[in-house]
Amino acid sequence: QVQLVESGGGLVQAGGSLRLSCAASGRTSSRYTLGWFRQAPVKEREFVAAIIWSGSRTRYADSVKGRFTISRDNAKNTVYLQMNSLKPEDTAVYYCAADSERLIGISTNILDYDYWGQGTQVTVSS
Repeated sequence: QVQLVESGGGLVQAGGSLRLSCAASGRTSSRYTLGWFRQAPVKEREFVAAIIWSGSRTRYADSVKGRFTISRDNAKNTVYLQMNSLKPEDTAVYYCAADSERLIGISTNILDYDYWGQGTQVTVSS
């Protein structure tokens, strides 16, 4: 089992920044691809960003490229999402997720992630 606990959400004005953290614990969690998804009210959960276990490869949704940066510290079993130039449309619950099975590449498919955190709310005011 892998446990994921997010933190760092909050209320910020448009153009501001937030950094989300996700602490992972459990069996070999440092070897898994870790990702961030988000879900806004009445919308489906969508992929935001992900990073492979070594940190050498990342993938981003087009909507956040150039504004968000994902990183990880395996010594701390923590993945981060630095969010800059935030927009009201970034408002959502942000979820951390782990893909424990994929060996090659980074999936953006929610079904490929088998462990999830409880989510943290990010609200961007205009």
